[in-house]
Amino acid sequence: MTRDRTLGVAVIGTGRMGSDHARRIDEVVSGARVAAVVDIDADRAAAVAARIDGCTSWTDPAAAMAADGVDAVLIASPGPAHEAALLEAFAHDLPVLCEKPLTPDAASALRVLEAETRLGHRRVQVGFMRRYDEEYAQLKSLLARGDLGRTLMLHCVHRNASTPPGFTGQMMINDSVVHEIDVTRWLLEQEVTAVTVLRPAPSSAAPEGLSDPQLVLLETSGGAVVDVEIFVNCGFGYQVRCEAVGERGTARVGDAHGLCVDAGGRWGGPIAADFVERFRDAYDRQVQAWVDATRRGEVTGPSAWDGYAAAAACEAGVRAQATGARTPVTLAERPALYAPEGR
Repeated sequence: MTRDRTLGVAVIGTGRMGSDHARRIDEVVSGARVAAVVDIDADRAAAVAARIDGCTSWTDPAAAMAADGVDAVLIASPGPAHEAALLEAFAHDLPVLCEKPLTPDAASALRVLEAETRLGHRRVQVGFMRRYDEEYAQLKSLLARGDLGRTLMLHCVHRNASTPPGFTGQMMINDSVVHEIDVTRWLLEQEVTAVTVLRPAPSSAAPEGLSDPQLVLLETSGGAVVDVEIFVNCGFGYQVRCEAVGERGTARVGDAHGLCVDAGGRWGGPIAADFVERFRDAYDRQVQAWVDATRRGEVTGPSAWDGYAAAAACEAGVRAQATGARTPVTLAERPALYAPEGR
């Protein structure tokens, strides 16, 4: 539909991620332009729009989606607003790149899934950007080739320097470990079937009331076991690692083998400050892939089913946090629209 012309994108949400995506589309991505930005804060939306030629600002997502020149939607608003925006996009049959989470809970994610199924074709790509990171893509390729035999375990690390005020224990699962849940499903091509959460003594740097760090154990439908160290107030930077343990060897990503300096009796290199810095290239590739596919009339990448399955696993993780017990993950039947080869 838009193969021969520039894709006009409405960016919904102009907070940190939304404004960065607007900049990305305007300055980095080819084949697309920011046609509109939307935010309940009219002044913030107007400030972002003022920096982009031909961009209009709105406070109502529905009005922006109906505006001239809008061919697709990028949703970067807070999670609770996603369901309404997605359903409105379906009403206009617009392609969508939706930042994670698809929605904040499994019930609403299932409603989105069912609405897209009624359309009869995919419209949503979910923003699990690690699938577009070069290191993770190399690990995926290696495991898919079977060079290491069957993957038995994944060892994962997810560390943030600090958390903002109001950050909760549930957010450790829903905002952070959700990425390891998606990576597990993608790398292994298996569903997460159960979650257990263990809590060591909290770090002295953890805010009052936050049990940090935690160890999250995931079990999968293929018999693999995944451990995730989630440490959101480590103090020294942002680190994400993943080691796959196979029958015939191991492979690891996330060691940040960049510039290493030996000087002054010490050696070392930089540690990323946050996820935006660490995964900048992955975000660029993700949005470019979405634009390219949309211009071809296709939808690729993580699907609404992936968003729903991650939400269901996160719900089990939050229950496991509260009870300390191994908690099964319950999934609805997978619709034919989301056949595994489309994962």
